[in-house]
Formats: sequence, structure tokens, C-alpha cells
Amino acid sequence: MNPPPRWLLPPGVDPALWEYSRSDRLAEEEAGYFAEDPLTRADEEILRSRLTTPCDLIDLGCGAGRLAISFASRGFRVTAVDLSAPMLRQVGRASQAEGLAIFRVRANLCRLEGLPDSRFDAAILMYSTLGMISGREQRRRALASAARVLRPGGVLALHAHNLWLHLADPQGRRWLLGELGRRAIGRPPSDRRMTYRGIPGLAVHAFSWRELRSDLRSAGFGIDSVIPLDARTARPIRWTRLLHPIRAGGWIVFSRSRDGSRTG
Repeated sequence: MNPPPRWLLPPGVDPALWEYSRSDRLAEEEAGYFAEDPLTRADEEILRSRLTTPCDLIDLGCGAGRLAISFASRGFRVTAVDLSAPMLRQVGRASQAEGLAIFRVRANLCRLEGLPDSRFDAAILMYSTLGMISGREQRRRALASAARVLRPGGVLALHAHNLWLHLADPQGRRWLLGELGRRAIGRPPSDRRMTYRGIPGLAVHAFSWRELRSDLRSAGFGIDSVIPLDARTARPIRWTRLLHPIRAGGWIVFSRSRDGSRTG
């Protein structure tokens, strides 16, 4: 089925992401596809070491429920949110098999109006989910939505890819050179589009550190800690206070909501 015209798509959703979100095949393959991915092992380990006390947690862009299941099994009261109905069905099947209660919500991360203000103690936005949202304005809107549903002082943990990651391959270097040229003449940032798991034209936005920091602050988050990750192993990189904006393949950032009254 062809996606609807762009003007009918939800905010922050382009045709490729719409196709991705409606795929039963991708949802069914999700757990197996990422089972040996270094980032999925690293991010869960890092999150488990930081979020230790069971609380009300919202998993924004939960996919098939990898992290939602992990936290629910440790006593967290988990709400799993995704645009994809097939992914949420996988969460339901997995949680039922484990005897876990996970509240599932189908929603666009840019529009969480159905969730109450100041409802959650912690939010996770992992595996570059923020980067899958199309357009900086909409990514900021998603962060503002996360801030609104968090209680004041609530924690947001997110992962994002580093723009300089594109230096790692020849096609990426060519794209990055053109992208830097476009930005130098005042054009807005664009994204590299690729075929991903059979979906053509899918883009995941890669951030500069300055951009990501600015977007978090614009939504009312104060940054607590930054964990730069190695591009190949996804393990934390040490001694990178000055170099992580270029060296890191991406970051896991822990931020704290300073104002639970923001709209989004």
C-alpha cells in the first residue's frame, strides 16, 4: 500500500518512516535482527546501571519491546509508546509470555496529548529514535512532549548518532562533505537516505553535539551526564571531554526535566 501524500502524514513522519511503521515483517523480525547488535547490549547495560529504582517509566519509540520488557521484569511500571501498531502487538505478545503488565500506547512522539502532564519519573528514547523523526522543529517538539509528561526532575535517557560517524565509510564521507557545504551557505540540515531492511529512502538524523545539546535545552532539559560511544563496539569511550564531539559514534545522554509544565 502506498503511503498517503505528505500533507496527510503525521508530524515528523516521512513516507519511508510511515512504511516502516506499518510493516508486520519488520516487527516480527525486530527481536532477532537486533539480538547481537553491540548497541543493544551496551545501551541496556548502561540504562540498568543508571535507572536502578523501580518507578513510572515511559519507553518512547519502544519498538518490539526490548527495553520495555527488561524494565518491567525489574519491577518498573512501564508504558510503551510507538507509532507502529505491529511493533506494539509484538510488545503485547512478549509481555504476555513473560507474565508482565505493560501499558501500550500507539502515538506519534511529537503528539503525546493523550498522556497526562507530569505522569512519569523516567523516560527512555533509545536507539536513535529521536533521529528517525523528520525535521528539527518536530524533533524539538518530541523532546518538549517528553518534558511535559515527566515529573519535574524526571530523567530522560536518549541515544543519538553523531554526524561525524559518516566519516567511517566512503559514501558517508562524500555525503558529509556535501552536507557541510550546504550548511556553510545557509541551507538547513538534511539527512542521508538509505535502504534499510528493505525500506528505501529511510533517514536517521545524525546530530552534531552542539545541535543535540541545544535541542535538549530548548525543551527544558538540563544535561546530567554524557556517555560517548565507540562507533564500532558501542562501548563507552574514555578521556574524551574535548574530542567526543568528533570521535564518538554516538552518545547516550542523561538529562533532567526542569519544568514539568511545558506543552507538547
